[in-house]
Amino acid sequence: MQTQVGNDLSYNKQLAKECLDMIFNQHKPAQAIAQYIGANYRQHNPNAPDGPQGILAYASDYIKANPQLSMDFKRVITEGDLAAVRSHLKPNPEDRGMAVVDIFRVEDGKLVKHLDVM
Repeated sequence: MQTQVGNDLSYNKQLAKECLDMIFNQHKPAQAIAQYIGANYRQHNPNAPDGPQGILAYASDYIKANPQLSMDFKRVITEGDLAAVRSHLKPNPEDRGMAVVDIFRVEDGKLVKHLDVM
């Protein structure tokens, strides 16, 4: 993915979706964080600390506890420097799963803020 700056809606959409895909479907959180997460990453999920290392620890633990974890993307909406991804998250194939909305703010081609609703 080519790094861009500003409110490029298609870039922001691709950035958010690719990051989530790499973490939850490919189970490569360290690679996703190195590629997509900004150094000043702010987390608004009370279960995950701020910063790239915080999300790495949270995602790694979640994947370890749910090795068959998958995320099915339903819709990505962008406006300005924001990208919202609606998906269906399943800890394993037998689980009914849950609806999730992840909202990111993009700055200098990286994800720098995250809020989610499950």
